[in-house]
Amino acid sequence: MLRVAVPNKGALSESATTMLREAGYSLRLNSKRLVHRDVENDIEFFYLRPRDIATYIGRGILDIGITGRDLLLESESEAEEILQLGFGRSAFHYAGEAGVYSDPAELAGKTIATSYPVLVEQDLARRGIDATTVKLDGAVEVSIELGVADAIADVVETGTTLRMAGLETFGDPILVSEGVLVARSGFDKPGADVFLRRVQSVMVARSYVLIDYDIHRDHLAEAMAVTPGYESPTVSQLNDPEWCAVRSMVEAKDSHRIMDRLYSAGARAILVTAIDACRM
Repeated sequence: MLRVAVPNKGALSESATTMLREAGYSLRLNSKRLVHRDVENDIEFFYLRPRDIATYIGRGILDIGITGRDLLLESESEAEEILQLGFGRSAFHYAGEAGVYSDPAELAGKTIATSYPVLVEQDLARRGIDATTVKLDGAVEVSIELGVADAIADVVETGTTLRMAGLETFGDPILVSEGVLVARSGFDKPGADVFLRRVQSVMVARSYVLIDYDIHRDHLAEAMAVTPGYESPTVSQLNDPEWCAVRSMVEAKDSHRIMDRLYSAGARAILVTAIDACRM
């Protein structure tokens, strides 16, 4: 039975749960349950702190897990990223009192509070900056006001919390993170390929739509150039031999622009349909 680690709370948990349900798996109904077994799909889900998941995977205790890239790298485990999941995007930044810092080089000789000391120390080493890190488990924004640190390094999503504390980011991001699927290097277990394929299919279904339209044969080549499809469009003969029906997959974000181009090319009865599930 495949053993999968899932974040037990927070934004990563919500997004991971939605994705797994869309992939056809049954999940826990009670948030207090730490283990759920989906017998029909021969898979077992373990609900763990996102920060701990890479450690369980790296030690081979569990097979596959969903966590953040920042948490994976901070863990220094033997787990590795195998798939970007497209949710939970954030940036890891240095921040300080507004107007005080403009470049990370100014952190030389300073103290930096963070929940990610490994990432910060690695970044400081890359930049050749000699600074001290203080590890805090949360609410690092208040550490400057309390005199614990001169600056902080933290995950920033909207920046609202920083602004409320009178802080601002400076310099390029230390790391851009998102939810990722992780496994041990060289991992191979029955059922893992099916799980990976299902997750990938959800991502495709979210990113693409089906577009159907009618087009006169004289303009078919022009329309097909607009909608080349995932591999190739489906073309069917209509009752009127001068007209064809075309079905193709297109990226959802471009669907309206593509409809405009098709209409200009002579297409009519243009319909767009969401994809609930697929296998590519």
